[in-house]
Amino acid sequence: MTFSIHGLAVARGIAIGRAVLVASSRVDVAHYFIDEGQIPAELLRLSQARDAVSQELQQLHDTLPKESPPELAAILEVHLMLLQDEMLADGVSQWVKDRFYNAEWALTSQLDVVARQFDEMDDPYLRERKGDLEQVVERMLRHIKGVPHVVPQASSKRSPSSRQQDLQLDDGMDVPLVLVAHDLSPADMLQFKQSVFTGFVTDVGGKTSHTAIVARSLDIPAVVGARTASQLVRQDDWIIIDGDAGVVIVNPSSIILAEYGFKKRQAELERERLSRLRHTPAVTMDDQRVELLANIEMPEDAPAALGVGAVGVGLFRSEFLFMGRIGALPDEEEQFQAYRRAVEGMQGLPVTIRTVDIGADKPLDRAHKEDTHLNPALGLRAIRWSLADPAMFLTQLRAVLRAAAFGQVNLLIPMLAHAREIKQTFALLDQARAQLDARGVAFGPLKVGAMIEIPAAALSVKMFLRHFDFLSIGTNDLIQYTLAIDRADESVAHLYDPLHPAVLHLVADTIAECRAQGKGVSVCGEMAGDPSLTRLLLGLGLRSFSMHPTQILAVKQEVLRADALRLQTWAQQVMASDEPAELMGV
Repeated sequence: MTFSIHGLAVARGIAIGRAVLVASSRVDVAHYFIDEGQIPAELLRLSQARDAVSQELQQLHDTLPKESPPELAAILEVHLMLLQDEMLADGVSQWVKDRFYNAEWALTSQLDVVARQFDEMDDPYLRERKGDLEQVVERMLRHIKGVPHVVPQASSKRSPSSRQQDLQLDDGMDVPLVLVAHDLSPADMLQFKQSVFTGFVTDVGGKTSHTAIVARSLDIPAVVGARTASQLVRQDDWIIIDGDAGVVIVNPSSIILAEYGFKKRQAELERERLSRLRHTPAVTMDDQRVELLANIEMPEDAPAALGVGAVGVGLFRSEFLFMGRIGALPDEEEQFQAYRRAVEGMQGLPVTIRTVDIGADKPLDRAHKEDTHLNPALGLRAIRWSLADPAMFLTQLRAVLRAAAFGQVNLLIPMLAHAREIKQTFALLDQARAQLDARGVAFGPLKVGAMIEIPAAALSVKMFLRHFDFLSIGTNDLIQYTLAIDRADESVAHLYDPLHPAVLHLVADTIAECRAQGKGVSVCGEMAGDPSLTRLLLGLGLRSFSMHPTQILAVKQEVLRADALRLQTWAQQVMASDEPAELMGV
């Protein structure tokens, strides 16, 4: 019987193949009390499991093939950091020593404590790191219990009994495989050759989960958050993954299979055609030059950005360096080396580094870990958090200044709203320069920009431009704050609308004022990487887009086909409409 399962589209494209089911990574945990004399033995079991998992992950990291996406190495490093985290280790020990819990019970109890802190985070990328923590803990549980590895070995060979679907594929090829799992850690994914699977489906996860990141880095179709997929799909079922629509079709009929087979071939031809645009300058039909930049999360993303023709990095999310670093934030040297690698990796092209966009709702400052945040999105986060901890902020500013000696670096400040915040930021930047001068350490010049992601900032754009060299519009948060919508809340997610007239007016007015004053302006949120919005943004005067590297070529194609001058009139009509979405097909 044919049926469909809906989830989140996180990596575009279509995959067709037989399902390889990964058993649920959940391990049944026994709950029992131990005697006081058993405490050392239970702590030893925990220590041995942690050491075994650490050795396993380190070996996977050290033996990664050269052609592996850089994201895999970075994610494994995150898992290693989480494994050694003091809050996890100390908390587990306390459950054993104070409550006399057995090792497995103590481990899952502390997981629940830390997981609740991740649930309170506003930033979806960091919130989804709870899944990474769960994967690390479950690997420890399996070592403690001696349970076999979660991932089965797969064969890409055709089964003896061919089905109708088999006959519609190239008979000279092995049957393609797609992976279906409740959840999948990067370490699990490395148990397979990268070429085996043509797509992924997971029950859990979001658009910024590590499974999604890996899928995008491998450039293969993926659907996450499909909830019961691993329960409904059976081993060896034929399935179609529609990464564009976020749909999984199980046991498709011959007609559906033929239709999607045609779509898949068309998509492959389109991808091949787009790849030829890598070195084509992004210039509109009326000779308007457009800057297409990459958003990156780690220094190792630079080659991918260069590979699709990015002319620089418009957003380096520095918070990745701070993730999972409870009580042990990265020092100046570690940050400097990371920023330097990113700058040198871009081979002379500009790199814009955003200061850490993290807050007290994130599990970084152990002194505040017991605090409750009724609304983290409106709390002590981003620049507010940085200004509240000047020593930490000065460390980051010194590292960025030092990296600027090795190439063109821009500094981007998130979530500013007040003039006093701007003045404090520049005062600390001057102090960081003075500290480096006093130490005799070389540093380079910086252009300093502000993110426009709070409506108050968009409405105060003239004041911002008196202080900053450029502005970058963070549309994700700007939409969230303008429409009073928690974009992580499924009950109101349907109201999150980049085409709401209020949002468009804030974006358009910011672009117009920057152009009037001769200052640079870019969009670095999801709107920048959505090809369906490229023409509108061009019509509003935007000439700098920053997005995930995989989106650059599709946006470049829209730029090459556009006449920016003629789009101005249409864009104003869209702006004047009560329902802008209705005019977007014009």
